[in-house]
Amino acid sequence: MVNYFIELLSNYGVTSSAGYYLANIISIFIIASICYLAKVISNIIILKYLYYYIKNNNFKWDNIMLERKVFQRFLHIIPAIIIYIYAPSFPKYQILIQDIVFVYVILIIVLVMDSVIEGLHDIYKTFKIAKNKSIKSFVQVIKLVIYIIGVIIIVANIMGESPLYILSGIGALAAVLMLVFRDSILGLVAGIQIVANDMVRIGDWIEMPKYEADGDVIEISLNTIKVKNFDNTITTIPSYALISDSFRNWRGMIDSGARRIKRSIYIDINSVQFCDQKMIDRFSKIHYLTEYIKNKTKDIETYNSQKRIDTSIVVNARKLTNIGTFRVYIQEYLKNHPKINKDMIVMVRQLPVTEHGLPLEIYAFSNDPIWTNYESIQADIFDHIISVATQFSLSLFQEPTGGDFKNLITEKV
Repeated sequence: MVNYFIELLSNYGVTSSAGYYLANIISIFIIASICYLAKVISNIIILKYLYYYIKNNNFKWDNIMLERKVFQRFLHIIPAIIIYIYAPSFPKYQILIQDIVFVYVILIIVLVMDSVIEGLHDIYKTFKIAKNKSIKSFVQVIKLVIYIIGVIIIVANIMGESPLYILSGIGALAAVLMLVFRDSILGLVAGIQIVANDMVRIGDWIEMPKYEADGDVIEISLNTIKVKNFDNTITTIPSYALISDSFRNWRGMIDSGARRIKRSIYIDINSVQFCDQKMIDRFSKIHYLTEYIKNKTKDIETYNSQKRIDTSIVVNARKLTNIGTFRVYIQEYLKNHPKINKDMIVMVRQLPVTEHGLPLEIYAFSNDPIWTNYESIQADIFDHIISVATQFSLSLFQEPTGGDFKNLITEKV
């Protein structure tokens, strides 16, 4: 092309030196115009047709690829091919131009592959399995490998060596690469173990005090795991920390459909006593205790009669206690509560006496694991238990307050 214009210009009386420069300028302008025209045609015709076809078919994957700009990036190769074809028009700079075009094409291919991988990842996320198995860390590793290969090919082309030669030299830099990509390598190993062992999923509620994380997992990547805490802050945890350190995953509780209630009330020991007949008559009228009182009193009377125990002395005979009856009442109350899971443990037990009194622990599971509902269920249960304690002549323990001392002083005065 250049030679053609040189001859053409020389026919019009242009000197050879001036004609050479003018011919190069004209050639560059024509090639640039062809490249621009090719880009315009590709954008107006090819992309427009692709856009129309993709938006009007029933496939979803091509829409995702369009959004990820796979086709748009690929079309950038057309001007590069045109420049590569016309490079021989500039013999002095042919090799340089072709090398630059080659590097440009490799970059475009790498970017296209990046978009394709991201598109495939987006397609994967549309499946149900994506909620349980995150592959983002693997996607990042594949992208990293592609970029490394692209850089090796570009460097090899610039140096005029085979890519295998560059790869052989990387072996000597293994220690440096291990240091540079330490987090990525650890993250990759951790990511494989996390997925293989199903340790963490997107949406899991995890608790990791070391990193002040207590909330839902919102992202699992190659190097980090993001947790949205319940105060709406975001905690970023290194992926390998979940392998090396301990953490709590509440998924089992959510999947079971039940959440544990484990809380104690403290009974004032001074209010614990044997039941007299008046108390027994009152307890027998309580719905959850009618059968228990009937059967228990009959059993106690039979035992005392068979053993010929003198019941006038309280220490000798078997008797009902208000604390024992109260414990049975709570047990029956929980078993009949509509929000308690009957397929799991329902237990009311005494713990060792402390300076705060006798702990009476309620151990059961609500049938609703949602936090707000669970707290409401638990509060309703303890509202009732605390309120009915006085019906069994029991006093709950609490530390004396300033008001207690004030009332005591007032009474003495």
